[in-house]
Amino acid sequence: MSEVIMLAEKAREAAGRLAITSSGQRNRALLAMSHALTHHQESILEANTRDMDAARAKNVGASLLDRLELSPARLKSMSEALRALSLLPDPVGEVVEGYTMPNGIRLSKIRVPLGVVGMIYEARPNVTADAAGLCIKTGNAVVLRGGSLSVNSNITLANVLSNAATAAGMPEGCIQIIESTDREAAEELMGLHGLIDVLIPRGGAGLIRSVVENAKVPVIETGVGNCHIYIHSEADADMARKIVINAKVQRPGVCNAAESLLVDEDVYERVLPAILKELESAGVAIVADEATRSLGAVMRIEAATEEDWGTEYLDMKISVKVVKGLDEAIRHINTYGTKHSEAIVTNDYMAAQRFLNEIDAAAVYVNASTRFTDGGEFGLGAEIGISTQKLHARGPMGLTALTSTKYIAYGSGQIRE
Repeated sequence: MSEVIMLAEKAREAAGRLAITSSGQRNRALLAMSHALTHHQESILEANTRDMDAARAKNVGASLLDRLELSPARLKSMSEALRALSLLPDPVGEVVEGYTMPNGIRLSKIRVPLGVVGMIYEARPNVTADAAGLCIKTGNAVVLRGGSLSVNSNITLANVLSNAATAAGMPEGCIQIIESTDREAAEELMGLHGLIDVLIPRGGAGLIRSVVENAKVPVIETGVGNCHIYIHSEADADMARKIVINAKVQRPGVCNAAESLLVDEDVYERVLPAILKELESAGVAIVADEATRSLGAVMRIEAATEEDWGTEYLDMKISVKVVKGLDEAIRHINTYGTKHSEAIVTNDYMAAQRFLNEIDAAAVYVNASTRFTDGGEFGLGAEIGISTQKLHARGPMGLTALTSTKYIAYGSGQIRE
């Protein structure tokens, strides 16, 4: 029996016992996991240092290094997220609806755990803690498979969290990690129909596409964010500048960062120069159409290709295009966007409403940065991912996204005629 199957079978066994634990028991486990992160800080950071050194030796880019790096502050934040999770309402057992049928049967629809959640993710070790915590809170076992760049961090974190959870009374095997980073291990996990109830990939477009195309178990598609900011003809120029800079520069290596800027042709000559200058000063590489490039005689603006309009850079780079009004902006975003997060900057109520109604995305903003698409910012606590699909869950996925429902029926001897 392979390591992957063995771990999945242990997780399946643990899931049955975990589903019948009480909310109080699971919350105590989360507090123990929170404490364990700070108690074992030295070993976790030492493992992360090995990952960081190996990544630098491979000349990994700055934005990816930022996602990979752990620090005392980031560990504290991860620990606090687990503690905050313990204080959130427990969705398991919640009655979604209930009524009495004409024949007298009392029917209720309640939330239940999904069972065994498989996570396939890349160089973000904080996902290890987030996924483990969210799954324990919702009574799900989890099988983790991280990427090669964060292998030492992930294994150390998973072991620390697993040991803390079991010591606090959770069933052994409820948090599992596949130590192999070989492609074959991920492919085997994708094929475990009957052992894994759902797969959640978190990472770049290539990883997510591979999971969606090859998995034999249900997949919640997450994360790829080719996010746009559209500056409408009735936008406040200073507001637009601040929103664009924040959405692109504040943390460029995450999925809710802006990757493309669209500007109405009626105002581009007035509003774009200041934005382009500030982007360049911040170190952002700009690729653009001819109208935009004509404004940047002293700037290094390269010509955008067709591929640029659909690219999630996850880096200090942005594409810029001048559009002929709201209709073209909506068409462009719905053509090249990834259904993640999109924003319009405008003081025109009707334009804002059209944008909200016609843009097909998990989160659509008026006069705000796309950087707010986040479970914590939305008040969900930690998130397990941001779903860009439409079935089961969409947008930041908190606790309820890790539950399913079942019907509970109380009868008094009724039979169907």
